[in-house]
Amino acid sequence: MATVTELSPTAEKSKCSQDMQVDEKLIHRKVPSLCSIRYGIAFLAHLCNFIIMAQNVIMNITMVTMVNSTDHQSQFNSSTEGLPVDSFGGPNKAPKSLPARAPVYDWNPQIQGVIFGSVNYGMLLTLAPSGYLAGRVGTKRVLSVSLFVSSLFTLFIPLAADLGLGFLIATRIVQGLTQGSGFGGQFAIWERWGPPRERSQLCSIALSGLVLGALAAILLGGIISEALGWPFVFYIFGGIGCVCCLLWSVLVYDDPASHPWINVTEKEYIISSLAQQVSSSKQSLPVKAMVRSLPFWSMCFCSFGHQWLVNILMVYTPTYISSVFHVNIRDNGFLSALPFAVAWVVGILGGYLADFLLTKNFRLVTVRKIATVLGNLPSSVFLMALPYLTSSYITTIILLTLSCGLTPLCQSGVYINALDIAPRHSSFLMGASRGFAHIAAVLTPTVSGFLLSQDPENGWRNVFLLLLAIDLSSLIFYLIFGEADVQDWAKERKLTHL
Repeated sequence: MATVTELSPTAEKSKCSQDMQVDEKLIHRKVPSLCSIRYGIAFLAHLCNFIIMAQNVIMNITMVTMVNSTDHQSQFNSSTEGLPVDSFGGPNKAPKSLPARAPVYDWNPQIQGVIFGSVNYGMLLTLAPSGYLAGRVGTKRVLSVSLFVSSLFTLFIPLAADLGLGFLIATRIVQGLTQGSGFGGQFAIWERWGPPRERSQLCSIALSGLVLGALAAILLGGIISEALGWPFVFYIFGGIGCVCCLLWSVLVYDDPASHPWINVTEKEYIISSLAQQVSSSKQSLPVKAMVRSLPFWSMCFCSFGHQWLVNILMVYTPTYISSVFHVNIRDNGFLSALPFAVAWVVGILGGYLADFLLTKNFRLVTVRKIATVLGNLPSSVFLMALPYLTSSYITTIILLTLSCGLTPLCQSGVYINALDIAPRHSSFLMGASRGFAHIAAVLTPTVSGFLLSQDPENGWRNVFLLLLAIDLSSLIFYLIFGEADVQDWAKERKLTHL
């Protein structure tokens, strides 16, 4: 008869100390870092995230030239999710000459809102399941399929728009399903490739690609649309995605043991440092224990609050700049992209800072919470101050840049906390928490658009006040209940025969 028992604390402590001794010996040897395979995988994941986010965002930019701007009404009176698009310079500042072969559609703001939101509905359905699937079949397969299908449907969007609104919305939903799989399924790779001492750096490098993707879409989408026509935006980013998928499929392996080109020293270093955290595919997922876990729910709520903040910045930064300062589309694009450029740099450096603090004997939970606080609270406070500083152009841009620039610090905090509390099930937990947080991506444009349309005079103040309340309450919940120790339900269990 077989029963399941946990490793005794003495045995687990003894085994852990032995592994740490091995780890320390290897650390003193010259283990490759930036030129290593694990960092190469991080940069490839960075590229994949860049493509996925760019493909997700470019519709928001191309919509300016896809619609008949002469028929537009004021977005503050007739739209929710369509707000960000038409406000890029206003109807009188739309491009005066578009390529002759670029189609134009008579989509009102309500239809535009449905098109924008459709991709988020698809993503909601696959974020959590893809994390579990990646833990079973490997991140390489999940992300390869997700990126390839998303790229194909990106190439198909101009044709889908010509075929009809129903085809376009269906295409966006399927694209969202595949992008959700890419977002949720990528974290499983760090269960086998991310030494605890370097996880903050590796994850920050990978996740910073999301910020760079948004930056590229905002900065280049309008330029390509005006020069070549909006269909070429989808062709270019779809084609780059196919190339990136090929690179990922050829160069990435799910674990160091199966990688044919990895240095022996690096392989031994990674395997020994993760000896206590190797996932077992034979163990069932402890769903009931997860649902009862306050540390897990603290991750979900804090990620939700941070996602609300990020969506306000991504969706409404061009709108706010345009509505307050009335700049043209070119200047708006540059000013809107500047905060994301700063955020990309801060996101990468934040991972190094977190791992540096760990080398200075900071507790892991302290590092995670410091990074989370710095990535949430100052950004929300800066945005809350904006409505009171509308007369100062320079101050407004500085606060927007600082607010957006600090948000990626959470990549070294709450977003990788699942690797700490449940390394064996981290892929599922990360996908589930990101799925819960993505509800904010659906709600933010609708709620914020309602507040702006109901009270044009104080609308921005209400939007930022609500953001501060949501972000602060979710952050407090995380600070109280967040942990970084492996939970009892996530520890290794062994079968013993009686």
